[in-house]
Amino acid sequence: MRALVADDDTASRLLLEKVLTKWGYEVVTASGGEEAWKVLTSDDSPDIAVLDWMMPELDGVEVCRRIRALELSSPPYLLLLTSRGEKQDIATGLESGASDYVQKPFDHDELRARLLVGRRFAELNRKLLETQGELRRQALTDPLTHIMNRRAIFGRLTEEMARAPRQVLPLSIGVLDIDHFKSINDRFGHSGGDSVLQT
Repeated sequence: MRALVADDDTASRLLLEKVLTKWGYEVVTASGGEEAWKVLTSDDSPDIAVLDWMMPELDGVEVCRRIRALELSSPPYLLLLTSRGEKQDIATGLESGASDYVQKPFDHDELRARLLVGRRFAELNRKLLETQGELRRQALTDPLTHIMNRRAIFGRLTEEMARAPRQVLPLSIGVLDIDHFKSINDRFGHSGGDSVLQT
């Protein structure tokens, strides 16, 4: 699982990179908030991000705010690293969109446990997206023929009818029908009729 470590302090960043790598994460690093933002909005964005609160350009809290404002379908798990321990600071961090926080100097066992929560979150989110995709496919596909069902066809037809005048293109619709299909079902049974439809 990919994880971003964003910290402007080189020693802290290298320590976190070493620790997370040891725990089996594929680590990418950033030395500031802008760089972290670019990594988190890239096509190959990591599942988990460990963000230092105080960073140049963009602080960790602002990075969290911006990421949450995108309303991503697969959002990263954002772990805010901070030396601030006041309840108001913690509330501010979580309200900004951080998934969790760890206080500096961090305890290795606590950090590992919180990262495991992030890993579970990312894995559950991935499964949820796969399930949503499968449900969408099933909702728009005929189970027998594996082509678009009535709902999908009417949805696509509506889109194409709206697009054709905008692009000044002709629109053609072809309809296929099987003559005497009832007699095929009557003579060969429903399995015979199904075979004809699948052909």
